[in-house]
Amino acid sequence: MTITQLHYVLAVAEYQNFTLAAEKCYVTQPTLSMQIQKLEDELDVKIFDRNKKPIQLTEVGKKIVLQAKNIVNESDRLKDIVDQQKGFVGGDFKIGIIPTVMPTLFPMFVSNFIKKYPRVNLIVEEYNTEEIINRLQKGLLDAELLLHL
Repeated sequence: MTITQLHYVLAVAEYQNFTLAAEKCYVTQPTLSMQIQKLEDELDVKIFDRNKKPIQLTEVGKKIVLQAKNIVNESDRLKDIVDQQKGFVGGDFKIGIIPTVMPTLFPMFVSNFIKKYPRVNLIVEEYNTEEIINRLQKGLLDAELLLHL
């Protein structure tokens, strides 16, 4: 079992589509499918029900995805610890933003952020408030930028 295989499982679980998950992981669909199949063979379970459209998790697949999220997050944390020890902050930082904030407040925030943290790859995703909160709770975003009145 590899962290890469777990990343692939999480991508398919999120996008419910092997082709789209492969695109998001920057690999070919056969590569992604083969690695997930290897993991399923190793564990001797089916993680996904491929007969349903969109692809759905099996019951054991749901449990595997929950644990995979923890494992992937912890492996990312190891990298963060090493980076901090070396004195720099870097890596991906996913932020969810509502469309009304994107053109007005976000530009003020982003320029200062990039100057202060040049090694951080800021990934901005635009969603409605409900989807941002949902993605944050699922661990798919690191932060949110919402406007509460």
